[in-house]
Amino acid sequence: MRRLARGIVRGAAWAVLLVGSARAEPVEGRIDALLARMTLEEKAGQLNLISHEPILDLGSFRRGEVGAIINFSNAGLVAQADRLARSSRLGIPLLVGLDIVHGYRTIFPLPLAMAASFDAGLLRRAAAAQARESVGVGLNWTFSPMADVARDLRWGRVVEGLGEDPWLTGRLAAAQVEGFRDGGLASTLKHFAGYGAVLGGRDYDATFVAPTELHDLHLPPFREGVRAGADAVMTALTALNGLPTTADPALMTGLLRRQLGFSGLVVADWQAVASLVKHGVARDGAEAVRKALLAGVDMDMTSGLYLRHLPEEVRTGRVPEEAVDAAVRRVLRLKFGLGLFDRAVIDPDGAEERLLRPETRRLAREAARASLVLLQNRDDLLPLDPAKVRRIAVVGPFADSAWDQVGPHEGAGQEWDAVTILAGLRERAAAAGVAIEFAPGCPRVCDGRAGFAEAVEAAARADLVVAVMGEPRDRSGEGSSSAYLSWPGLQHDLLAAVAGAGKPVALVVVGGRPTELGPALAHAQAVLMAWLPGTEGGPAVAETLFGDANPSGKLPVSWPRTVGQLPLTYDALPGGRPHLPGSRWTMGYADESPSPLFPFGYGLSYTRFAYGEPEIVTPHVGVGDRYDAALEVRAAVTNYGTRAGRAVAQLYVSQPVAGRSRPRRLLKGVALLDLASGETGTASFRVPARDLGYHEPDGTLVVEAGTYLAHVGGDAVATRSAGFTVETGWRGPPGSDEARR
Repeated sequence: MRRLARGIVRGAAWAVLLVGSARAEPVEGRIDALLARMTLEEKAGQLNLISHEPILDLGSFRRGEVGAIINFSNAGLVAQADRLARSSRLGIPLLVGLDIVHGYRTIFPLPLAMAASFDAGLLRRAAAAQARESVGVGLNWTFSPMADVARDLRWGRVVEGLGEDPWLTGRLAAAQVEGFRDGGLASTLKHFAGYGAVLGGRDYDATFVAPTELHDLHLPPFREGVRAGADAVMTALTALNGLPTTADPALMTGLLRRQLGFSGLVVADWQAVASLVKHGVARDGAEAVRKALLAGVDMDMTSGLYLRHLPEEVRTGRVPEEAVDAAVRRVLRLKFGLGLFDRAVIDPDGAEERLLRPETRRLAREAARASLVLLQNRDDLLPLDPAKVRRIAVVGPFADSAWDQVGPHEGAGQEWDAVTILAGLRERAAAAGVAIEFAPGCPRVCDGRAGFAEAVEAAARADLVVAVMGEPRDRSGEGSSSAYLSWPGLQHDLLAAVAGAGKPVALVVVGGRPTELGPALAHAQAVLMAWLPGTEGGPAVAETLFGDANPSGKLPVSWPRTVGQLPLTYDALPGGRPHLPGSRWTMGYADESPSPLFPFGYGLSYTRFAYGEPEIVTPHVGVGDRYDAALEVRAAVTNYGTRAGRAVAQLYVSQPVAGRSRPRRLLKGVALLDLASGETGTASFRVPARDLGYHEPDGTLVVEAGTYLAHVGGDAVATRSAGFTVETGWRGPPGSDEARR
């Protein structure tokens, strides 16, 4: 059954995914037998997900009223709950879920930081390691990955996602799905759909998304996650175009199941069924249950309304029992697919030994290194040279703040497990015979200047200053949307003060998202974005500052100059009056440039790369009935610096003239090249021809004949371009691109 667990629901009929129809029939037969014996109350119980709360009715497990649990976050609690469930009349085991956003006990960088690696293979390995820790304590289901596209940095949940681009988000979300499966954990794509478009970046606010934007921007990551084999999909807490997603049959059944081909489990987000009353689309809990189930929501999370009202809704004929049976089947299929019926209750003894293993910590450090983005390095200040730098002053409120480094959505992560940036620097500096003096200057809130003088004195005694500043953990994550992108407190004043000592400053920025840097770029010669780097973040930062690792991270979001530019993304439409600097009557601002401070895909290295002109291997792409038609592009990339390094070559495609206005460019490929000093490599890209198209409001895919451009470089403003043509256009009915892949 472990092999079966790794083939859970892959976006087509579930039976097709099992290893042969002969093995599918016994499972379906076992499901039929269970359904035939179930009362309506027991069926509703399988659709009921509860949380571990201070007041918990343990008898509900024995009565078969619980199908899944969340926040039973250690092996002892899991074993107790599962044992009670198995003692019920039918003995059905539990789905045991938790938000494994960036780790269970060993905490990796947050997903947005991991996305900066642009490395799908790394994200898959990280997800597998996180899954193995989780499975070791009895979990079997994660509410991750988040496939929402981040369109506004004010939204606190951007940290859970994989950036602003649908192609990159889809590729990396699919890698996480595969990695969780590799580690034995069922995955959940969330939040379906359009959650990333909340008004003003305010969590839980409404979303209004044009149908074309829904198909082209918000659905592609879910398509990729479904194709990768996601086991579940979670509804969004929001209303999309006036209708809460949890009560939207056109979205949850029409789009998700019919067009995207998803046949797995649909679970409501936390209290989302009960929230239908607050949304104003249900009079009471019974109506909320009816609307949610008939929309296609299989499992109710934590409201208890399915358990309370569903049996009576069936008995009165308002909900067909066949609809309930279909939902229960999907729950049971997932449980059989995970092998839960043939697996003993977890033994809590020894579970702790599976956590924080050396190989997991090594991978977390590798992931932290890969996530670091070098934003500025004037006069090649970094990497620091121990022959010239004999004393370092470390300042800033986040240099030794382990809890902030762990970040939000931390699973069972603990601050005492984390190696802080200060600790990492002390260890690495000691090995090089470099002295470290620590003077934070101010506390986390940085609400006073009492420590400024000590920090300035330390800077004056040093050869170099490492300033660690930014945002605390509570400025990121669910429920942490912000109207401002500024650092809290007096941190900019502290940075100015220590820079005034006259010593070079390397600024390490921490936080879950880009922030307004303002004068910091003038005060610091080097700027390294460290995000919230997790358990091994300290050594990763230290190794990078000392040059043991060469930064290769690239921004998965555009970095704004000011919050007033938001939303700000690289893939904007050209507009009828594109921006011209100094021209009043073009698209922009009277008081600020409309361009980002750093573009999407940007990131420096300790070496330098040159990109050659793109070579179009397929200058004439025919689509028509040839489903395998593709654009193929390659370009030379040369490391002309003095160090080995990783080039993250990016392919963007644009269509200058089309049936509708198209984005200025769209990311369609990434090639990772590890090159020695002086070495030239080839970045090769293959883009399926149908990925050049766009969708009509009804979901019809359109690939137009005409002229296109391919752009290759190290970020979204890549200047190396070449043209190609699509000779035969193609139109397909709604969902045809999914059905034919």
